[in-house]
Amino acid sequence: MPAQAWLNRIWYARESPPAWLKVLAPLYGGIVALRRSLYRRGLRRSVRLACPVVIVGNVSVGGTGKTPLVLWLVTRLRAQGRKPGIVTRGFGGSERGARLIDAKADARLAGDEPVLLARRSGVPVAVGRDRPAAARLLIAAGCDVVVSDDGLQHYALARDCEIAVIDGARGFGNGCLLPAGPLREATARLSEVDAVVVNGAAGGGADAGVTGQGGAVPFLAMRLDAREAVALVGGERRALGSFSGLAVHAVAGIGNPQRFFDLLRAAAIDVSEHPLADHAHLTAADICFADRKPVLMTEKDAVKCLGLADERHWYVPVDAGFEDSVGEALLAVVTRRIGLPSDEHEVQRG
Repeated sequence: MPAQAWLNRIWYARESPPAWLKVLAPLYGGIVALRRSLYRRGLRRSVRLACPVVIVGNVSVGGTGKTPLVLWLVTRLRAQGRKPGIVTRGFGGSERGARLIDAKADARLAGDEPVLLARRSGVPVAVGRDRPAAARLLIAAGCDVVVSDDGLQHYALARDCEIAVIDGARGFGNGCLLPAGPLREATARLSEVDAVVVNGAAGGGADAGVTGQGGAVPFLAMRLDAREAVALVGGERRALGSFSGLAVHAVAGIGNPQRFFDLLRAAAIDVSEHPLADHAHLTAADICFADRKPVLMTEKDAVKCLGLADERHWYVPVDAGFEDSVGEALLAVVTRRIGLPSDEHEVQRG
């Protein structure tokens, strides 16, 4: 059994973790607490930029829906007349230095999510392990607000607004810290963010409210909408419903592949599942099968299929969706928190 599948059984199917995982969890928690304490006490410094920073992150590993939310947010900020840019670490890419990328970037170098963001967002995207350095490139490119895809625990970059995203179906799993459970930080961290977005049906305690220093932290319901499939070769667009009743291969190399498979089944599509590791480097063997059935994949996987795809291959873009009042409430939280730009300086904040 692949390692991730084994861990998922422990984290989400509530199998008892082996003793060695239980021993490592408090060690991991101690390291996390020590690192954050260094920032809080000023022994390590966060960099505050010359424009506001919004963090979209989570307290657990695996896909929660951060990237669609980032795309939703930059679209709304642009509609307000702002000039947002996106910063991300670039997981899965081989390059480590900070740089701007565009829609034509090679996912093998820049990472799959950054290329997806560059193609979909229409705003500058910067990647790099050093997020402050990458974010400065966005400011130099004319951005007046930086949105970070992930980075809730990356305290080197000071932030004006924090949004935590939760997978509503899986919740917090068994509630344990890594590696005994899926949590990067204790759920008490949610009391410090400005808003919690719950992606999909609430469960696993994900709908439980928390109270922060400024009062109750709003929990806001989000959904992922999929309406069409796009051909990797030629770019033809078809309604996703046109695949209803058909047998297809479904490929997903994301944090939670099951969500993608369930999304397709909700459209009455007969799915043969092909889950892959998150950020997996794809080969022809991963997406080409002996029969001629259509192959549906995530947009994140599609950016890695240059030269591998044929007429069978389609990707399914997803968009974050909110009820009107909920989306307005989230945008109000963000715009209230980002305020006016400030001069860049070193701050002692964690």
